[in-house]
Amino acid sequence: MSVPRSVAEVLADHVTLEVEGIDRMYLNVYVPGLQREQGVVNFFRYHRGNQFVSSALMDPVSKDFVAALEKYARQERVPVIPFRKGQRKDDIAAEQRKKFKKAEGVVFIGKAQEKTSVFRTERRRNEKSGASYPWIVRSTAMVNHFYIYCVDRDFGPFFLKLCSYFPDTARLCLKWARVCQVPVEDERHRLRGAGQWRFHL
Repeated sequence: MSVPRSVAEVLADHVTLEVEGIDRMYLNVYVPGLQREQGVVNFFRYHRGNQFVSSALMDPVSKDFVAALEKYARQERVPVIPFRKGQRKDDIAAEQRKKFKKAEGVVFIGKAQEKTSVFRTERRRNEKSGASYPWIVRSTAMVNHFYIYCVDRDFGPFFLKLCSYFPDTARLCLKWARVCQVPVEDERHRLRGAGQWRFHL
């Protein structure tokens, strides 16, 4: 007597490799103490040595960051491309990667205005003396963000997203290429299996 076999049972005898993967993965990088108002105040009071704290102190930090990034782009001849509203960033990245001739490196830097969380200065008054004083509060604003698109021999394409306003946060996006397993004699070039990726941040 023969018992009918299910599709799963038939495939179990023929599938030699099974891979579960994701298209992309985001890693958020941030300084925990600078995600709240009191942490920002402490940074400028005790780390930077300012007697009074106001959001005006963040402006030089932002400008220095943008200037350093633009200097790098000029020195390395990396194109800086403004993203227009409605454009798909992935499409632009794909076009730029086609033009990129190196094995790895920075492909281009994208620039986009996006709404983000910021710290602002609010003027408050002491109820007893009537004297005014600055107070740091959380708010939102349209701010330039930079997308640094790269290609790595091991990881493939990825980008690092940085906010230009008091840059204390970043987002790393790794795009995972869909590839098939192939036999390679050199162990260094073997495809890494699921769970074997190493991230050096």
